[in-house]
Order: sequence, then C-alpha cells, then structure tokens
Amino acid sequence: MTGAVFQPELIELMKKVLDDATAMLPEAKRTSTIKADIASEILACAAKGERDPTVLKSVALSAVVDGARYSHEISLDRRAIRACTKLPGAPA
Repeated sequence: MTGAVFQPELIELMKKVLDDATAMLPEAKRTSTIKADIASEILACAAKGERDPTVLKSVALSAVVDGARYSHEISLDRRAIRACTKLPGAPA
C-alpha cells in the first residue's frame, strides 16, 4: 500500500465505511485498536482497487473477526491482502 494516493471522494467513502463498520460492533469492542485494524483493512482493499462500500465493510469486519484467531500467525498486511482476494468479485 506504500505510495497509494486516494482522491477526496474515496477518502470520504472510506471514512463512512469505517464509521458504519465500527457502529456495527458491540460498544465494548469499539476500541481505538479495533478501529485502527478496521481502517487498515479498508485502506488495503481500497489500494487494491475495491470501491464497493459493502465489500469494503464486509472485508474489514471479517478481518477483525478472523484476526482474533490468526493474529499470532498472520500479519495485518497479509490478512488484508488475503481478505480482499477471497471475496467473489473482489479485484485480484
């Protein structure tokens, strides 16, 4: 994702997706760490070309849930790449 440049419209979309995804979590799980993890997933998928807010939100939330199981095995960057590529219709 190094060097990715996002247009202002996409930044607004990603912010809304982050807010929507965070709002779906139980209040006790809305920590700054979880929010940062969700933001990282959204950024990684957007950098690969994904623009569908539903897909971005699903990938981000799935990665946070999966992260509880895999955090000791797979880095955040690798999980983001894996998550973006496993959804039907996601850019390769």
